[in-house]
Amino acid sequence: MELYFSPMACSLATRIALYEAGVEAKFTAVDLKAKRTAGGEDFFAINPIGQVPVLRTETDDLLTENPVVLQYVADHCPGSGLAPSHGPERYRLQLWLNFITSELHKLVFIPLLSHKSNDGAKAFAREQIAPRFAYLNAHLAGRDYLLDRFTVADAYLVTVLNWTKSTGIDLTQWPALDVYFRRMHQRASVARAFAEEMALYQEEQARAAAAA
Repeated sequence: MELYFSPMACSLATRIALYEAGVEAKFTAVDLKAKRTAGGEDFFAINPIGQVPVLRTETDDLLTENPVVLQYVADHCPGSGLAPSHGPERYRLQLWLNFITSELHKLVFIPLLSHKSNDGAKAFAREQIAPRFAYLNAHLAGRDYLLDRFTVADAYLVTVLNWTKSTGIDLTQWPALDVYFRRMHQRASVARAFAEEMALYQEEQARAAAAA
C-alpha cells in the first residue's frame, strides 16, 4: 500500500492505523499548496479533489475519504482488531467515523484552520464546539476508547483533536475528553506517528520560511 499524506493533516490517522496493524507501506508526501507530490507528480492526477489521504492499494486502486481509507486498512488486517467485522459494533464504528468527519473535521476545524474562512464562518464553527465536545465527553466518561477497544475511529479522533492546539480550544473544559486525548498519545502507534509527522511538518515549515 502507498499512502499519500501531508504532515499533521487528517492523513495522520491512516499512518496511525498502519502502524497499529504492523503493515508495511510506502508514504508519499504531498505539498497541498502546490498540489505536487514529493516526487514532483501532479497530485490532481491522483486525486482530482486535491486532498489527502489517498491510499493506493495492492491492486492499484485509489481510495479517498478518511472513513473509507481507514476501514480498508482495518479490513485488510482483520487480526489487528482495528474494526469490528460485522454486526452492531461495525455500525457503531461507522457512526463514530462519520461523526468525526462531518461534525468535527468539516464543521468545526476546516473553517477554523482555513485562511479563506471569514470571521462569520469562524464564529459559526466555534458555536458548534461545545455541544459536540460535550457529547464526546459524556460518551468517553469511564471509557478508554470510543468502542470497547482501540479502533480506526480512535486513530481519527486523536488526529482531529490535535488541531485544538492550533485553534485555541481548551480541552480541559471536557475532562474525560482531555484525559482520553492525553492517554491516546501514550499508545506506541500514536506516539510514533505523531513524532514522525511533526518532524516532517517542522521541516516543511522551515523550507516555507526560507523561501518567503
